[in-house]
Amino acid sequence: MLRLPPFRYIAPASVDEAARILSEHGPEATVVAGGTDLYPNMKRRQMTPSLLVGLRGLRNLRGIRGDKESGIAIGAGTTLTEINEDPRIQEMYPALAKAAGWVSTPQLRNMGTIGGNICLDTRCNYYNQSYFWRKAIGFCMKKDGDICLVAPGSPRCWAISSSDTVPVLMSLGATVSLRSVREERQIPVASLFQDDGIVYLTKAPDEILLSVSLPPVNGLKSTYWKLRRRGSFDFPVLGVAAALSLDESGNCDDARLVLGAVGSEPHVIKAAKEMLLGQKLTPEIIESVAEVASKPSRPLDNSDLDHGYRKRMTRVFVTRALRELAGLPIPRMGAPYDL
Repeated sequence: MLRLPPFRYIAPASVDEAARILSEHGPEATVVAGGTDLYPNMKRRQMTPSLLVGLRGLRNLRGIRGDKESGIAIGAGTTLTEINEDPRIQEMYPALAKAAGWVSTPQLRNMGTIGGNICLDTRCNYYNQSYFWRKAIGFCMKKDGDICLVAPGSPRCWAISSSDTVPVLMSLGATVSLRSVREERQIPVASLFQDDGIVYLTKAPDEILLSVSLPPVNGLKSTYWKLRRRGSFDFPVLGVAAALSLDESGNCDDARLVLGAVGSEPHVIKAAKEMLLGQKLTPEIIESVAEVASKPSRPLDNSDLDHGYRKRMTRVFVTRALRELAGLPIPRMGAPYDL
Protein backbone atom coordinates (compact mmCIF):
# COMPACT_ATOMS: atom_id res chain seq x y z
CA MET A 1 0.00 0.00 0.00
CA LEU A 2 1.27 3.45 -0.91
CA ARG A 3 1.17 5.83 2.05
CA LEU A 4 1.50 9.57 2.34
CA PRO A 5 4.81 10.84 3.72
CA PRO A 6 4.75 12.88 6.95
CA PHE A 7 3.63 16.48 6.55
CA ARG A 8 2.07 19.37 8.47
CA TYR A 9 -1.26 20.85 7.39
CA ILE A 10 -2.23 24.48 7.94
CA ALA A 11 -5.70 25.85 7.14
CA PRO A 12 -5.29 29.63 6.73
CA ALA A 13 -8.23 31.92 7.37
CA SER A 14 -7.63 34.09 4.30
CA VAL A 15 -5.80 34.19 0.98
CA ASP A 16 -3.44 36.81 2.37
CA GLU A 17 -2.48 34.48 5.22
CA ALA A 18 -1.97 31.62 2.77
CA ALA A 19 0.28 33.79 0.61
CA ARG A 20 2.30 34.83 3.65
CA ILE A 21 2.80 31.20 4.71
CA LEU A 22 3.98 30.23 1.25
CA SER A 23 6.41 33.14 1.20
CA GLU A 24 7.82 32.30 4.63
CA HIS A 25 8.28 28.57 4.07
CA GLY A 26 9.53 28.59 0.49
CA PRO A 27 9.88 25.29 -1.42
CA GLU A 28 8.92 23.13 1.57
CA ALA A 29 5.30 24.38 1.32
CA THR A 30 2.64 23.91 -1.32
CA VAL A 31 -1.07 24.65 -1.56
CA VAL A 32 -3.76 21.98 -1.70
CA ALA A 33 -7.49 22.20 -2.39
CA GLY A 34 -9.08 18.99 -3.69
CA GLY A 35 -5.78 17.11 -3.59
CA THR A 36 -6.77 14.68 -6.36
CA ASP A 37 -3.44 15.21 -8.13
CA LEU A 38 -1.17 16.20 -5.25
CA TYR A 39 -1.92 13.36 -2.83
CA PRO A 40 -1.25 10.54 -5.35
CA ASN A 41 1.97 12.31 -6.34
CA MET A 42 2.98 12.49 -2.69
CA LYS A 43 2.24 8.78 -2.23
CA ARG A 44 4.53 8.02 -5.16
CA ARG A 45 7.15 10.40 -3.70
CA GLN A 46 7.07 12.57 -6.81
CA MET A 47 6.29 15.52 -4.56
CA THR A 48 7.36 15.64 -0.92
CA PRO A 49 6.32 18.95 0.64
CA SER A 50 6.66 19.06 4.40
CA LEU A 51 3.89 21.67 4.73
CA LEU A 52 0.50 21.74 3.01
CA VAL A 53 -1.44 25.00 2.95
CA GLY A 54 -5.11 24.04 2.70
CA LEU A 55 -7.31 26.32 0.60
CA ARG A 56 -10.52 24.32 0.67
CA GLY A 57 -12.02 26.29 3.56
CA LEU A 58 -11.62 29.68 1.84
CA ARG A 59 -15.12 30.50 0.64
CA ASN A 60 -14.02 33.47 -1.47
CA LEU A 61 -12.10 31.05 -3.71
CA ARG A 62 -15.30 29.21 -4.63
CA GLY A 63 -18.32 30.07 -6.74
CA ILE A 64 -19.38 31.10 -10.23
CA ARG A 65 -20.39 34.72 -10.83
CA GLY A 66 -21.43 36.77 -13.85
CA ASP A 67 -23.75 36.73 -16.85
CA LYS A 68 -23.86 36.95 -20.64
CA GLU A 69 -23.13 40.67 -20.71
CA SER A 70 -20.18 40.75 -18.32
CA GLY A 71 -18.73 37.26 -18.73
CA ILE A 72 -18.14 34.70 -16.03
CA ALA A 73 -15.67 34.54 -13.14
CA ILE A 74 -14.97 31.16 -11.54
CA GLY A 75 -13.21 30.84 -8.19
CA ALA A 76 -10.17 28.56 -8.34
CA GLY A 77 -11.63 26.38 -5.57
CA THR A 78 -14.84 25.67 -7.51
CA THR A 79 -15.20 21.96 -8.11
CA LEU A 80 -15.29 20.45 -11.57
CA THR A 81 -18.75 19.04 -10.83
CA GLU A 82 -20.07 22.53 -10.05
CA ILE A 83 -18.67 23.83 -13.34
CA ASN A 84 -20.04 20.89 -15.32
CA GLU A 85 -23.53 21.33 -13.86
CA ASP A 86 -23.82 25.13 -13.89
CA PRO A 87 -26.56 26.24 -16.36
CA ARG A 88 -24.64 29.39 -17.33
CA ILE A 89 -21.51 27.43 -18.21
CA GLN A 90 -23.55 24.86 -20.12
CA GLU A 91 -25.27 27.57 -22.18
CA MET A 92 -22.40 30.01 -22.75
CA TYR A 93 -19.31 27.80 -22.67
CA PRO A 94 -20.43 24.24 -23.48
CA ALA A 95 -16.86 23.18 -24.21
CA LEU A 96 -15.84 23.99 -20.64
CA ALA A 97 -18.84 22.16 -19.18
CA LYS A 98 -17.96 19.16 -21.32
CA ALA A 99 -14.25 19.22 -20.43
CA ALA A 100 -14.96 19.53 -16.70
CA GLY A 101 -17.45 16.66 -16.91
CA TRP A 102 -14.93 14.41 -18.65
CA VAL A 103 -12.24 14.69 -15.98
CA SER A 104 -11.72 11.36 -14.22
CA THR A 105 -14.72 10.01 -12.25
CA PRO A 106 -17.69 11.62 -10.42
CA GLN A 107 -16.04 11.11 -7.03
CA LEU A 108 -12.88 12.92 -8.10
CA ARG A 109 -14.80 15.66 -9.90
CA ASN A 110 -16.65 16.29 -6.63
CA MET A 111 -13.28 16.95 -4.97
CA GLY A 112 -11.11 18.25 -7.80
CA THR A 113 -11.12 21.99 -8.49
CA ILE A 114 -10.69 24.10 -11.60
CA GLY A 115 -7.55 25.61 -10.08
CA GLY A 116 -6.09 22.17 -9.54
CA ASN A 117 -6.92 21.06 -13.08
CA ILE A 118 -5.29 24.17 -14.49
CA CYS A 119 -2.11 23.56 -12.47
CA LEU A 120 -2.18 19.79 -13.07
CA ASP A 121 1.29 18.24 -13.02
CA THR A 122 2.64 17.07 -16.36
CA ARG A 123 2.51 13.31 -16.92
CA CYS A 124 4.71 10.57 -18.36
CA ASN A 125 4.73 6.76 -18.38
CA TYR A 126 8.14 6.80 -16.72
CA TYR A 127 7.22 9.37 -14.09
CA ASN A 128 3.71 8.45 -12.91
CA GLN A 129 4.83 5.25 -11.19
CA SER A 130 5.62 4.24 -7.64
CA TYR A 131 8.96 5.16 -6.09
CA PHE A 132 10.09 1.53 -6.18
CA TRP A 133 9.18 1.13 -9.87
CA ARG A 134 11.06 4.30 -10.79
CA LYS A 135 14.06 3.28 -8.72
CA ALA A 136 14.16 -0.14 -10.39
CA ILE A 137 14.48 1.27 -13.93
CA GLY A 138 16.52 4.34 -13.03
CA PHE A 139 14.94 7.68 -12.13
CA CYS A 140 14.06 10.20 -14.84
CA MET A 141 15.10 13.85 -14.83
CA LYS A 142 11.64 15.04 -13.74
CA LYS A 143 12.27 13.48 -10.32
CA ASP A 144 15.52 12.14 -8.82
CA GLY A 145 17.29 11.38 -12.12
CA ASP A 146 19.25 13.23 -14.79
CA ILE A 147 18.03 11.87 -18.14
CA CYS A 148 14.70 11.79 -19.97
CA LEU A 149 13.80 8.12 -20.36
CA VAL A 150 11.49 8.95 -23.29
CA ALA A 151 14.26 10.74 -25.21
CA PRO A 152 17.57 9.86 -23.49
CA GLY A 153 19.59 12.21 -25.66
CA SER A 154 17.39 15.20 -24.93
CA PRO A 155 18.51 17.94 -22.53
CA ARG A 156 14.90 18.53 -21.42
CA CYS A 157 11.93 16.68 -19.93
CA TRP A 158 9.11 15.75 -22.32
CA ALA A 159 6.34 15.03 -19.80
CA ILE A 160 2.99 16.11 -21.26
CA SER A 161 0.30 18.56 -20.23
CA SER A 162 -2.84 16.50 -19.57
CA SER A 163 -5.37 19.04 -18.33
CA ASP A 164 -8.80 18.86 -19.95
CA THR A 165 -9.88 22.38 -19.06
CA VAL A 166 -6.77 24.33 -20.05
CA PRO A 167 -7.05 23.93 -23.87
CA VAL A 168 -10.71 24.98 -23.61
CA LEU A 169 -9.93 28.02 -21.45
CA MET A 170 -7.22 29.06 -23.90
CA SER A 171 -9.61 28.75 -26.84
CA LEU A 172 -12.14 30.92 -24.99
CA GLY A 173 -9.62 33.69 -24.24
CA ALA A 174 -9.76 33.21 -20.47
CA THR A 175 -7.52 34.96 -17.96
CA VAL A 176 -6.40 33.96 -14.47
CA SER A 177 -5.76 36.02 -11.34
CA LEU A 178 -2.69 35.23 -9.21
CA ARG A 179 -1.90 36.50 -5.70
CA SER A 180 1.34 36.61 -3.74
CA VAL A 181 2.64 38.77 -0.91
CA ARG A 182 4.10 41.06 -3.58
CA GLU A 183 1.11 41.69 -5.82
CA GLU A 184 -2.06 40.46 -7.48
CA ARG A 185 -1.88 40.15 -11.25
CA GLN A 186 -4.00 38.96 -14.18
CA ILE A 187 -2.57 37.09 -17.15
CA PRO A 188 -4.03 35.14 -20.07
CA VAL A 189 -4.33 31.43 -19.39
CA ALA A 190 -2.02 30.84 -22.36
CA SER A 191 0.74 32.83 -20.59
CA LEU A 192 0.58 30.53 -17.57
CA PHE A 193 2.31 27.68 -19.43
CA GLN A 194 5.66 27.01 -21.03
CA ASP A 195 7.12 24.14 -23.03
CA ASP A 196 9.00 22.39 -20.23
CA GLY A 197 7.91 19.11 -18.66
CA ILE A 198 9.39 20.04 -15.27
CA VAL A 199 8.86 23.80 -14.92
CA TYR A 200 5.62 23.85 -16.89
CA LEU A 201 4.00 26.83 -15.11
CA THR A 202 5.21 30.42 -15.33
CA LYS A 203 3.60 31.37 -12.03
CA ALA A 204 5.94 31.73 -9.08
CA PRO A 205 5.86 28.95 -6.46
CA ASP A 206 4.49 31.38 -3.86
CA GLU A 207 1.65 32.63 -6.07
CA ILE A 208 -1.89 31.40 -5.48
CA LEU A 209 -4.33 31.01 -8.35
CA LEU A 210 -7.44 32.92 -7.27
CA SER A 211 -9.89 32.75 -10.15
CA VAL A 212 -10.51 32.26 -13.86
CA SER A 213 -12.33 34.91 -15.91
CA LEU A 214 -14.14 34.16 -19.17
CA PRO A 215 -15.07 37.03 -21.51
CA PRO A 216 -18.58 37.40 -22.91
CA VAL A 217 -19.34 34.86 -25.62
CA ASN A 218 -20.34 37.36 -28.33
CA GLY A 219 -21.45 34.63 -30.72
CA LEU A 220 -18.51 32.32 -30.10
CA LYS A 221 -19.43 28.61 -30.27
CA SER A 222 -17.18 26.06 -28.60
CA THR A 223 -16.62 22.35 -28.24
CA TYR A 224 -14.11 19.88 -26.82
CA TRP A 225 -13.16 16.42 -28.05
CA LYS A 226 -11.15 14.00 -25.93
CA LEU A 227 -9.32 10.82 -26.90
CA ARG A 228 -8.64 8.23 -24.19
CA ARG A 229 -8.69 4.47 -23.90
CA ARG A 230 -11.66 4.29 -21.52
CA GLY A 231 -14.73 6.47 -21.47
CA SER A 232 -14.13 7.35 -17.82
CA PHE A 233 -11.26 7.94 -15.40
CA ASP A 234 -8.43 8.18 -17.97
CA PHE A 235 -6.42 11.30 -18.67
CA PRO A 236 -6.58 12.57 -22.25
CA VAL A 237 -4.03 11.28 -24.72
CA LEU A 238 -5.38 13.98 -27.04
CA GLY A 239 -7.64 16.93 -26.38
CA VAL A 240 -9.03 19.23 -29.09
CA ALA A 241 -10.63 22.53 -28.05
CA ALA A 242 -12.26 24.55 -30.82
CA ALA A 243 -14.11 27.86 -30.71
CA LEU A 244 -15.38 29.94 -33.62
CA SER A 245 -18.00 32.45 -34.65
CA LEU A 246 -19.72 33.04 -37.97
CA ASP A 247 -20.99 36.29 -39.47
CA GLU A 248 -24.43 36.77 -41.00
CA SER A 249 -23.19 35.34 -44.30
CA GLY A 250 -21.93 32.18 -42.67
CA ASN A 251 -18.28 33.14 -43.03
CA CYS A 252 -15.91 32.58 -40.13
CA ASP A 253 -14.94 35.83 -38.39
CA ASP A 254 -13.10 34.30 -35.43
CA ALA A 255 -11.51 30.91 -34.86
CA ARG A 256 -9.35 29.35 -32.14
CA LEU A 257 -8.00 25.80 -32.10
CA VAL A 258 -5.93 24.39 -29.22
CA LEU A 259 -4.47 20.89 -28.83
CA GLY A 260 -3.87 19.31 -25.43
CA ALA A 261 -1.87 16.25 -24.35
CA VAL A 262 0.50 16.37 -27.33
CA GLY A 263 3.33 18.25 -25.62
CA SER A 264 4.48 19.81 -22.36
CA GLU A 265 2.12 22.73 -22.94
CA PRO A 266 -1.12 23.08 -24.92
CA HIS A 267 -0.52 23.98 -28.57
CA VAL A 268 -2.37 26.89 -30.17
CA ILE A 269 -2.77 26.19 -33.89
CA LYS A 270 -2.36 29.71 -35.25
CA ALA A 271 -2.44 28.55 -38.86
CA ALA A 272 -5.98 27.24 -38.34
CA LYS A 273 -7.26 30.74 -37.60
CA GLU A 274 -5.53 32.14 -40.67
CA MET A 275 -7.07 29.47 -42.87
CA LEU A 276 -10.60 29.79 -41.48
CA LEU A 277 -11.07 33.57 -41.29
CA GLY A 278 -13.41 34.79 -43.99
CA GLN A 279 -14.20 31.25 -45.14
CA LYS A 280 -17.34 29.15 -45.03
CA LEU A 281 -16.85 25.93 -43.07
CA THR A 282 -17.11 23.50 -45.96
CA PRO A 283 -15.95 19.87 -45.62
CA GLU A 284 -13.00 20.73 -47.87
CA ILE A 285 -11.71 23.64 -45.78
CA ILE A 286 -12.19 21.62 -42.60
CA GLU A 287 -10.13 18.77 -44.04
CA SER A 288 -7.37 21.22 -44.96
CA VAL A 289 -7.34 22.76 -41.50
CA ALA A 290 -7.27 19.33 -39.86
CA GLU A 291 -4.27 18.34 -41.96
CA VAL A 292 -2.38 21.50 -41.02
CA ALA A 293 -3.31 21.09 -37.34
CA SER A 294 -1.89 17.58 -37.24
CA LYS A 295 1.61 18.69 -38.29
CA PRO A 296 2.72 20.36 -35.00
CA SER A 297 1.27 17.41 -33.07
CA ARG A 298 4.33 15.29 -32.26
CA PRO A 299 3.35 12.99 -29.39
CA LEU A 300 6.12 10.83 -27.95
CA ASP A 301 5.93 7.37 -26.45
CA ASN A 302 5.20 8.75 -22.99
CA SER A 303 1.45 8.22 -22.67
CA ASP A 304 -1.26 5.66 -23.33
CA LEU A 305 -1.88 4.29 -26.86
CA ASP A 306 0.60 4.20 -29.73
CA HIS A 307 2.08 7.63 -30.40
CA GLY A 308 1.72 7.22 -34.18
CA TYR A 309 -1.97 6.52 -33.74
CA ARG A 310 -2.34 9.51 -31.45
CA LYS A 311 -0.84 11.76 -34.13
CA ARG A 312 -3.20 10.42 -36.79
CA MET A 313 -6.14 10.96 -34.47
CA THR A 314 -5.27 14.66 -34.21
CA ARG A 315 -6.51 15.08 -37.77
CA VAL A 316 -9.59 12.99 -37.01
CA PHE A 317 -10.60 14.86 -33.87
CA VAL A 318 -9.95 18.32 -35.32
CA THR A 319 -12.20 17.33 -38.22
CA ARG A 320 -14.94 16.17 -35.86
CA ALA A 321 -14.74 19.28 -33.69
CA LEU A 322 -14.97 21.68 -36.63
CA ARG A 323 -17.74 19.71 -38.31
CA GLU A 324 -19.72 19.84 -35.06
CA LEU A 325 -19.40 23.62 -34.84
CA ALA A 326 -20.25 23.96 -38.54
CA GLY A 327 -23.39 21.86 -38.10
CA LEU A 328 -22.12 19.21 -40.51
CA PRO A 329 -22.63 15.45 -40.06
CA ILE A 330 -19.91 13.81 -38.00
CA PRO A 331 -18.67 10.46 -39.39
CA ARG A 332 -19.41 7.53 -37.15
CA MET A 333 -16.59 6.12 -35.04
CA GLY A 334 -14.41 3.81 -37.08
CA ALA A 335 -15.04 5.29 -40.53
CA PRO A 336 -13.95 6.90 -42.62
CA TYR A 337 -11.63 9.28 -40.74
CA ASP A 338 -10.14 6.74 -38.35
CA LEU A 339 -8.32 5.06 -41.25
